[in-house]
Amino acid sequence: MSKPDPLLSGAAGRCPNCGEGFLFEGFLKVSPRCEACGFDLAAADSGDGPAVFVILIAGLIVAFGALITMVAWRTPVWLTLAIWLPMTLVIVLVLLRPMKGLMLAAQFKNKASQSRHV
Repeated sequence: MSKPDPLLSGAAGRCPNCGEGFLFEGFLKVSPRCEACGFDLAAADSGDGPAVFVILIAGLIVAFGALITMVAWRTPVWLTLAIWLPMTLVIVLVLLRPMKGLMLAAQFKNKASQSRHV
């Protein structure tokens, strides 16, 4: 049996080591251990990386979406805000968990935790 791709497993919220157990206990809280393989996930720390990427991606989508909405359909500002402010929240909530899983899996794949505290 071959090991799964850690990046795909992390983006799906699964253990980057085995691809079976859950990576998260809650919405964004990382499990201390994988329930399937026992891999220690407590040392994993993604920092602010996922939030930065999500802000950049969501900001790009929302800024251009609002601009196109206002220019193409000449919507009033209140309507543009009524559409794109909730859309911002939806985009951020949809992207944040997979992005955090992806960043944690990238650390695992590149053995980044071994370079700390040297």
